[in-house]
Amino acid sequence: MFAHAVIPLIAAVLAVTEGRYSADWKSLDARPLPSWYDEAKFGIFIHWGVFSVPGFGSEWFWWHWQGQQPPDQKCVNYMAENYPPGFSYAEFAPQFHAQFFDPEEWADIFEASGAKYVVLTAKHHEGFTNWQSPNSWNWNSVDTGPHRDLVGDLGEAVRNRSLHYGLYNSLYEWFHPLYLSDKKNGFKTQDFVLHKLLPELYNMIVRYRPEVIWSDGDWEAPDTYWNSTEFLAWLYNDSPVKDTVVTNDRWGAGCACKHGGYYNCEDKYTPGHLPKHKWEKCTSVDTFSWGYRRNMKMVELMDLQSIIEDLVRTVALGGNYLLNVGPTPDGMIPPLFEERLRGVGSWLKINGEAIYASKPWRVQTENTTVPVWYTTNGTTVYATMTTKPSKSTFQLFEPRPSKYTKVTLLGNPEPLHWEPIYPNVGLIVTLPELPFVPGQAWTLKLDQVL
Repeated sequence: MFAHAVIPLIAAVLAVTEGRYSADWKSLDARPLPSWYDEAKFGIFIHWGVFSVPGFGSEWFWWHWQGQQPPDQKCVNYMAENYPPGFSYAEFAPQFHAQFFDPEEWADIFEASGAKYVVLTAKHHEGFTNWQSPNSWNWNSVDTGPHRDLVGDLGEAVRNRSLHYGLYNSLYEWFHPLYLSDKKNGFKTQDFVLHKLLPELYNMIVRYRPEVIWSDGDWEAPDTYWNSTEFLAWLYNDSPVKDTVVTNDRWGAGCACKHGGYYNCEDKYTPGHLPKHKWEKCTSVDTFSWGYRRNMKMVELMDLQSIIEDLVRTVALGGNYLLNVGPTPDGMIPPLFEERLRGVGSWLKINGEAIYASKPWRVQTENTTVPVWYTTNGTTVYATMTTKPSKSTFQLFEPRPSKYTKVTLLGNPEPLHWEPIYPNVGLIVTLPELPFVPGQAWTLKLDQVL
């Protein structure tokens, strides 16, 4: 009788064990990516922290001023000309007031942009956390500066609009004594990881339940120093977001484009072909910085047409597009950034069915006088033109039409006249007068083509 009772128990244990991920890359890399992420396609990135207060150069200001050797003279001069002698970086924190931060207003803008997920910096390389981390005493947004839980407040507003919420977290911290000690020891000790990084990460995930963990700051040490595989095994097996969370590939030196969930590979990664693995392009409206800059100029910002073209190309090549904005230290999204985001949303209202939940087609682009990028969804193929054609007819050489083929322009339900270029290959489409649209890109919807 005892043996009969034990057998089902062993089977149950084996079943559980087989369904769990072990703390090695072979097992972790085999985890299927939760489907919501690929379907979402477009997200908003937010770089916000103490670095927003000096607002000079970039979010790397502290490092450029007091970390790198020799220091960046522009940053040294900026401090000498605008702040008293002996002013420390920590003194910027009380000036991070965020007094105009309205998470509902931010979430409205993000929803209007057409984004389906939002990723906020919970902690950048400076180590300041935008929530009351028990492992970052007096260097967080509740103990000083805003005296608010920025991560929690924004998360609630974002989720109330049915958007997915993710958090960026830097593994390393430029000037943390424990990290510097481990670094001096050649990363043979793990005091920073065991007493600061991992307890903070576990607390953050249990408290806020982010559906994206956007890891960064990994490159100085191997994944074994960061205990990355052990952490990810917990995340995928036992965390409160184990079934929905997605992660990127920044988990240690050499991991980029090789291990993790989806691949970032590098900032502003733009492959020239269709990658075999799910990837994401992160880029910023401000081409010079991820964080807010007081001295940014109009010519240094991506215009709407460039953003739409970048989004279309990225999705056609199987990627997600994460577009960054840097809010001001008082909690405002600069109007030019808001204008860009709302412009993307206006374009997606018309053309979104060619983007959301789409898949790369058998051919991703065509070499024609007008750039064309293809996506597909079910039996429908979409051809997005990112430049206005100069003629009233437009040729597509790759689709194979049939007598049942129907062509329409998104935003206009009237069928368009078309003729084959060759028997069963290619189409010549007679275009209507193309309307002005935000981003100057138009999408042809092709039903019943191969």
